Amino acid sequence: MTKLDVLRKYFGHEQFRDAQETLIDSILCGRDCVGVMPTGAGKSVCFQVPALMMNGTAIVISPLISLMRDQVNALRENGISAGCINSSVSEEELRKTCLKAVNGELKILYAAPERLETESFNRLCENLEIPLVAVDEAHCVSHWGQDFRPSYLKISGFVKSLKKRPVVAAFTATATDIVKKDIVNILGLSDPLSVTTGFDRPNLFFEVRTPEYKDIELLKIIRENGGSTIVYCATRKNVENVCEMLKENGIKAAMYHAGFSAEKRKAVQDDFLYDRIDVMVATNAFGMGIDKSNISLVVHYNMPKDLESYYQEAGRAGRDGSAASCILLFSQRDAELAKYMIDVSHDDANFSADEQQLLKERDYKRLRSMIRYCSTTRCLRSFILDYFGEKSPKSCKNCSNCCKDFAAVDVTVEAQKILSCIFRIKQQGKSEGKTLISRILTGNRDRRISENNYDKLSTYAIMKDIPIRKVREIIDFLIAENYIDIAGERSVCELTKKADEFIKDKKSLKMRLPKENQYKKAEKMKSETANPELFEQLRSVRRELSSKLGVPPYVIFSDSSLREMSAKMPANIDEFLEISGVGMLKAERYGKIFLNVINNYNDLNNSGKT
Repeated sequence: MTKLDVLRKYFGHEQFRDAQETLIDSILCGRDCVGVMPTGAGKSVCFQVPALMMNGTAIVISPLISLMRDQVNALRENGISAGCINSSVSEEELRKTCLKAVNGELKILYAAPERLETESFNRLCENLEIPLVAVDEAHCVSHWGQDFRPSYLKISGFVKSLKKRPVVAAFTATATDIVKKDIVNILGLSDPLSVTTGFDRPNLFFEVRTPEYKDIELLKIIRENGGSTIVYCATRKNVENVCEMLKENGIKAAMYHAGFSAEKRKAVQDDFLYDRIDVMVATNAFGMGIDKSNISLVVHYNMPKDLESYYQEAGRAGRDGSAASCILLFSQRDAELAKYMIDVSHDDANFSADEQQLLKERDYKRLRSMIRYCSTTRCLRSFILDYFGEKSPKSCKNCSNCCKDFAAVDVTVEAQKILSCIFRIKQQGKSEGKTLISRILTGNRDRRISENNYDKLSTYAIMKDIPIRKVREIIDFLIAENYIDIAGERSVCELTKKADEFIKDKKSLKMRLPKENQYKKAEKMKSETANPELFEQLRSVRRELSSKLGVPPYVIFSDSSLREMSAKMPANIDEFLEISGVGMLKAERYGKIFLNVINNYNDLNNSGKT
């Protein structure tokens, strides 16, 4: 079979997406590769298709048990022989998997990176023909990545230990240039083809809100959006409080964090995957590699420490290409909490004191970019893509900043006063954060102000007639527009070169302010479902099959496949096979069931027509 035959038969797609074919060809030609592709772009297909075309068993190294289980379930549903080896697998299942592999009956074997060091796994690999080692979530190999895992450093040694060097293919959704270089060097890739398809996810609607009461805002968001939802919180305590609040208000929610036992984490995750609950409230311990395709909303109750983490977590929405929303609820306390978590997270024996300090400074820099994202009035998608070094249009028309009505307000005088205050403090050989600066400007009697003689500054109380919240908003704007930099462990405000030029050139400055949160509703992307009644009937049948077969609903068919069925209403197997996501095995297994629902719906709706 050709690669296109494999794609059609097993995965139910008529053609490859951007860069998939290029990466597959590289692997089939025996060349190592690195693929940086956004979540939902089909990274798995890039190593699964060649694995089916090559002799032997491909090894896929994946960091999370849940990801392996989901991928293996999906592959088996597509008629592909696959298995996994990790700590959650029973002795009996492990024995059967190894026997299948040795007998040449397994095309793809998933393994946790920790397994690479075990004698039993290495003995197994001695008896296998391994044409390909695919490394998923490859950014975990880099100290500079947001999810560094020491176990990933063992991959290169494992590859060298094999009797014949396989092709090594590395894939990730988020990687800056320095992380990409680390992936190549640390994994020992040989003259790899490097492909970056772009980071844009056009189906995702990005939004930042700064509510006075987050709980009230969160309830409003969930009730307005509905659907399968993840709510991310920065701490376990917040997870527990938010989950309890949602349940008290009638939301079918559950919580997940690293403090739970492995059994409880699996049970809660399965409830979410099988659509038994609507909302998962979790720390960032939940989600990397989660393959649930019908998540329509991701809300960040707290701001993450960096844009890499935010984009990866937000990107769990809309994996099937359907429109989805990513909403961040921002407050100044989030920035303080993120800074605290950076301060306590670098006591690591794997690094020297100098390395720990370097990593901490890196994380402070990332945090500053994250704060700018929360404060900017420019296009949010453009901000994200610029951060990852990708060119983007000034307006995407699918984020809150592009869909709000803004008024341009002149803040030249206010900006001059703020920048002047920072300069006066610097003249005293000191520096302060934006909270204290806003208090100085508004004439607050804070003890630290009098102790440092800041009440003697010429800029003390020069903005006393302006609400302190408004002063902070202007400071955030100046940070977002790079007139002020946030520096050091104390997150102090420092003037940039751009600020110096602004003062010297006496330029005017306008700040965009939203008009009462009004949106140009027509511009917000929505998932339009033709024949919604039929769509719900198809979902109901899928849910029954899911329960009967013991696999998550989206493994049978994704929501996007069901939407296409409800729109095109195929009448026979040939037409059913034309639906994206319907392969030969799924058509044989489920075709009659779903076609029966569609035909009954058609008959019922046509019976009343003359």
